[in-house]
Amino acid sequence: MATYNYFSKEKMKELKDELNRLKTKERAEVARKIQEAREKGDLSENAEYDAAKEEQGMLEMKISELEEAIGNARVVDDKDVDTSKALILSTVELENQKTGKTAKYTLVSEKEADVKAKKISVTSPIGEAVLGKQEGDVVEVSTPKGNVAYKILSITRD
Repeated sequence: MATYNYFSKEKMKELKDELNRLKTKERAEVARKIQEAREKGDLSENAEYDAAKEEQGMLEMKISELEEAIGNARVVDDKDVDTSKALILSTVELENQKTGKTAKYTLVSEKEADVKAKKISVTSPIGEAVLGKQEGDVVEVSTPKGNVAYKILSITRD
């Protein structure tokens, strides 16, 4: 069974733009560095050449990973998100049942997760706990300090 990466349209465009940049500008830059190092003579003791070849290997690995991620990608349109349940691209408002504090998070793929932007992965402890749940449900989240209960106050598409 194939494993898919689910992305928003914006994230998919960002990944394709990065792949294009790596294949064009970055590859050309690394090739230039290798050529300059070759022109300096003996390759067996040329640290610049070794560094440039290593950089080339890392670049090609990153390109390969991006190509695979894009190849296995499925774009999720937020208009298709069912707001009766917490699903990918849903924004959930949670209330900590012990402290009464609330927080809003948007559920995204692992590659889109950005805690500062309040985007959490569906594979994170909170993401896994709320996935598929509905407003009013109380979920238990395992944390290093013990379990925390959260009530789902709302599910929206922002």
